[in-house]
Amino acid sequence: MNLFRALLTVSGFTLLSRVTGLARETLIARAFGASQYTDAFYVAFRIPNLLRRISAEGAFSQAFVPILAEFKNQQGHDATKALVDATSTVLAWALAVLSVIGVVGASGVVFVVASGLAREGHAYQLAVTMTRIMFPYIIFISLTSLASGVLNTYRNFSLPAFAPVLLNVAFIVSALFLAPRLQTPVYALAWAVIIGGVLQFAVQLPGLKKIDMVPRIRLNPLHALAHRGVKRVLAKMVPAMFAVSVAQISLIINTNIASHIGPGAVSWINYADRLMEFPTALLGVALGTILLPSLSKAHVDADSHEYSSLLDWGLRVTFLLAAPSAIALFFFAQPLTAVLFNYGKFDGNAVVMVSRALAAYGVGLIGLILIKILAPGFYAKQDIKTPVKIGIGVLIVTQLCNYAFVPVFAHAGLTLSVGLGACVNALLLFIGLRKRGIYTPSSGWLKFFVQLLGACLVLAGVMRWLAISFDWVGMHTQPVSRMVLLGACLVLFAALYFGMLWLMGFKYAYFKRRVK
Repeated sequence: MNLFRALLTVSGFTLLSRVTGLARETLIARAFGASQYTDAFYVAFRIPNLLRRISAEGAFSQAFVPILAEFKNQQGHDATKALVDATSTVLAWALAVLSVIGVVGASGVVFVVASGLAREGHAYQLAVTMTRIMFPYIIFISLTSLASGVLNTYRNFSLPAFAPVLLNVAFIVSALFLAPRLQTPVYALAWAVIIGGVLQFAVQLPGLKKIDMVPRIRLNPLHALAHRGVKRVLAKMVPAMFAVSVAQISLIINTNIASHIGPGAVSWINYADRLMEFPTALLGVALGTILLPSLSKAHVDADSHEYSSLLDWGLRVTFLLAAPSAIALFFFAQPLTAVLFNYGKFDGNAVVMVSRALAAYGVGLIGLILIKILAPGFYAKQDIKTPVKIGIGVLIVTQLCNYAFVPVFAHAGLTLSVGLGACVNALLLFIGLRKRGIYTPSSGWLKFFVQLLGACLVLAGVMRWLAISFDWVGMHTQPVSRMVLLGACLVLFAALYFGMLWLMGFKYAYFKRRVK
């Protein structure tokens, strides 16, 4: 398998997902702006999303994929299928119970996550109602995560990467056609989440059927719980859940702080999140997705050289593509925000506020992406405790940064703290891999960094000049011209960056890497 080709496949579908996601956010911004309605929705959506990341997509993937790869490579098809069936049964039943608890206790959950909304009575009630609508989403998206883990282990990366597109399509269709028909239009977004969750799981069923891995959910979860593979997955999930929880606890704290800054603050950060997640998904998530199964196989085969070589390749790709992305978020934040969101009720002030949060994310973007490459270096070896310990320390660092930055930078201080905390996290993960002898850098890193630095300095200067040379907000009356201008700028940036690297003798052939 060609790793770079696999990366292009995953990144291509991820790009489609992010483009439709931006279309979704643009529609929401146009219809609702940055208001109490969007604050209520994003708070409500964040709650099942947090639980999804803690209990399923994050912790589950980290624990499940390495063990699934071990079963596949050492125990054969029947044992692997039994593991998938038993795991899906336990996962579905546990999250069904959690959903019931969440629906019943929605009011208290919303207060914990965003107590500032309680001062805006209507927004608080909206958030509670939408939380109740969306809580069952964690069941469907968790089964989607299981299906994705299975397909990725069998090196089918296309369907899992495409699935998130359907959630965005559900949002777009609901915003356009369902919202105008509801007495409270924002509820259409909550129902879109449920519809999208079902579609994301359903689209992967043909791929699972092809490899005879469609999960069968049994009526007796206790019997499934007795499966030895499930016990191992759960044993790994406990520290993994704690590791993921640390990051999500930080997110909850930040949401709560933002809810006290003032109306619109939660939404400003959310819109900045959408743009920040564009490069983190295209690079970090995509690379992590293709590396984890290959790293797990190298671990099972006891091939330490291949293991280190895979990490080295992933790190170089990350720096190559994350560096210009970070520069774009920092120097080109306002043009990006204006072109994508400055329509309808999303006014010039909102553009400025989102741009500040986005530029602050640019400071720590490389760290945010590196975590997704370095952490699988531990997960593939079924070592989850080390990232947990690091995560606890980073949580403390992030909140200390909030204490220092929020009084000065307001909502942008929150995103700056997240980025700096991620850089500390990535550095500690890197040190851990080096100390354990898991990763040994190959030759040529110094020359690589010098080439990157030269190209990035030129790119930063050109971006800064173009950002201040046009009135990007004032061009809202010419949306097509503004979009064309942004597109031309992005093409110029790409040509300039890679052209500068080529002139400095950069060798692109290194990235055409194959694995067995």
